[in-house]
Amino acid sequence: MIAVQGYEGKRVAVLGLGRSGLASCAALAAGGAEVLAWDESAEARGAAEAAGLPLHDLTRVDWSGVAGLIVSPGIPHLYPAPNGVIAAALAAGVPVDNDIGLFFRSFATADSMAFDQPPRVVAVTGSNGKSTTTALIHHILTQAGRPVQMAGNIGRGVLSIDPPGEGEVVVLELSSYQTDLARALTPDIAVFTNLSPDHLDRHGGLGGYFAAKRRLFAEGGPDRAIIGVDEAEGRYLAGQLALAPEDARVIRVSSGQKLAGPGWNVFARKGYLAETRKGRQVASIDLRPLRGLPGAHNHQNACAAYAVARSLGLAPRMIADALESFTGLPHRSQLVAEAGGVRYINDSKATNVESAAQALQAFERIRWIAGGLGKDGGITALAPHLGHVTKAYLIGHSARDFALQMGATPHEVCETMERAVASAMAEATAGETVLLAPAAASFDQYPDFEKRGDAFVAAVQAGLGHE
Repeated sequence: MIAVQGYEGKRVAVLGLGRSGLASCAALAAGGAEVLAWDESAEARGAAEAAGLPLHDLTRVDWSGVAGLIVSPGIPHLYPAPNGVIAAALAAGVPVDNDIGLFFRSFATADSMAFDQPPRVVAVTGSNGKSTTTALIHHILTQAGRPVQMAGNIGRGVLSIDPPGEGEVVVLELSSYQTDLARALTPDIAVFTNLSPDHLDRHGGLGGYFAAKRRLFAEGGPDRAIIGVDEAEGRYLAGQLALAPEDARVIRVSSGQKLAGPGWNVFARKGYLAETRKGRQVASIDLRPLRGLPGAHNHQNACAAYAVARSLGLAPRMIADALESFTGLPHRSQLVAEAGGVRYINDSKATNVESAAQALQAFERIRWIAGGLGKDGGITALAPHLGHVTKAYLIGHSARDFALQMGATPHEVCETMERAVASAMAEATAGETVLLAPAAASFDQYPDFEKRGDAFVAAVQAGLGHE
């Protein structure tokens, strides 16, 4: 656990008692703070009380004696409207923070700074690929024998990790909800993968969403920034951070375009990763055989992770070996099985058209399982990406709406995952891929995308006789 510094003997309120909130309570108490814990959910309050955590109703608290309010990431603090407790705290002049801010203000201790090689923090943000990039960095460092922990929006809460030791690296995945509110953001290396519209109501539009991501680079000034430049926002951010075209503190990353110029670049093109510095290529890796990183979007993730590893002093050959052994994350282009020449891919995390488009471009001859709780516009934007789809098998609440948007692409309304998988398996032939990439939320049939992905895996295993 990371004991929170700076609140010893002070009263600190914590709103939201999920994973990050409970970890914040424990870390604040370990640092000597008096914690006032509250959750607006009766179920969450009951679980906290059962765990021995005393509660204080923050809707009735006297803010004059409170030093700070720590908020869980799912609770809105500005748009579309601030939570009532947060509004009351701000009106009383009480600083509002989150567990990420607490982590960065408490990470560096006198003991850790006395190390010959102090611990370092790598923070990854962006719209798509954050989890895979974070896990891939962790995997590369682990394979290289470097001490490393992974936390944040993936794995453990940031305050739940062990105090890092000599030369250790902490790799964090950070969402826009987390970077938007944190009062301290001081990673050693910061990564921006890409940007596509998401969470716009929470951030007051696309500009606010980008501004939340940009804070990771603007607030603390990382020693090195690794920036995906395939969108205008990434190019703008890289231009803001670099002092000159050759400034090696900024590494530009791309998937699909060759990057030129005197700076430090890592890009993937036609399945090959290339690293260039001062206009010269210094390394190349063939990404095409990597089963755990299929498609251009995963090649971008590989480029970002490669750039981090190089920034930490790893040799290209060592990174290449680690890339080969990476099997991917569950529910993100996950290879579930291969039988009779047919691959079964679980990309349940593809909950919007942007991520589904990436999955559809990663494979050829696809039997596509899609549907769920559709979002505005349905799948009309996927029309240019249906060329690889042999047939679609549609499930969930939006199955019939999606069917109307399929055009000439063969499709079948299956409604349930089990029927869709059974039908796709019966019709698939060697060389084809059965792909779950729903392009929709899961909440019509499943509590989350993980449970939906688990249902796909179970149906595939049952069909293959692996129950």
